[in-house]
Amino acid sequence: MDILLQNGGPILVTGGTGQLATSLVNLGGSRIHRTGRPDFDFDHPETLASTLERVKPVAVVNAAAWTAVDLAESESEAAARANTSGPAELARLCAERNIPLIHVSTDYVFSGEKGQPYTESDPVSPQTVYGSTKAEGEKLALAANPKTLIFRTSWVYSAHGKNFVRTMINAGAKNPALKVVGDQKGNPTSSDDLAGAILATLAVIEKDGWKDEFAGIYHVCGTGDTTWHGLAVATLQEAAHYGQKNPEVTAIRTEDWPTPAKRPADSRMDNSKLEQVFGIKMPHWEKSIKQIVKKIFAQ
Repeated sequence: MDILLQNGGPILVTGGTGQLATSLVNLGGSRIHRTGRPDFDFDHPETLASTLERVKPVAVVNAAAWTAVDLAESESEAAARANTSGPAELARLCAERNIPLIHVSTDYVFSGEKGQPYTESDPVSPQTVYGSTKAEGEKLALAANPKTLIFRTSWVYSAHGKNFVRTMINAGAKNPALKVVGDQKGNPTSSDDLAGAILATLAVIEKDGWKDEFAGIYHVCGTGDTTWHGLAVATLQEAAHYGQKNPEVTAIRTEDWPTPAKRPADSRMDNSKLEQVFGIKMPHWEKSIKQIVKKIFAQ
């Protein structure tokens, strides 16, 4: 990663003040150029080209997306601009400039019905507007730029921004008992780990030069899996080490917590391809949760 961080031109990161963009700025040093609305806005496609002209990046990481899963059900056109047509145009502009694009996607492209971890070769079958717009965005980005890498991730949390882990800590501080869904499985992913994997990938590309076999889809999520209930318990047990009272956490069923968008029951992903191609192994989520909770209580 030192090669990436010490030499070379700017790396453009979209996504404004989002979790991943913030982690990339924190880890990536002076080469990271973060942008967001209004300067870079998928609702205003002309801002994409102007940003690329101004920054002149050697690579782009697209961490901008419509991530309001439930709201996407009623705001499908806006979600599609952010997750489909916007990334497609960004990929086209990157192709014009012959620069690689890492486009961040999601486990929601899957139905959650496979019963075992998904691999990159599994067919997508999104069950929500959000998942559908992300799946279509993947396809269009890959078609528009031969130097596109799709990084599917899941259950992202961090010491900053709005996320499940911070919500559980805040709720646990105020309530003696909590109820959390216990029948959905997935891979919790620290945005710091995701950012580290992105930077390490770009370092390999810079060191070895572009290879056509780099292009394609990768699963980039925390190693190991759990449920939302399991993640809540682990988070609150860790928070107890910093003096917070540990509430009782009861597992409930998905049907007991209805939402407009259907969540995948089992969206676990196999991330071994990333290690095979780039030599990058994602940390286990249980190790990472300790690091993030520590950061939260240090703030």
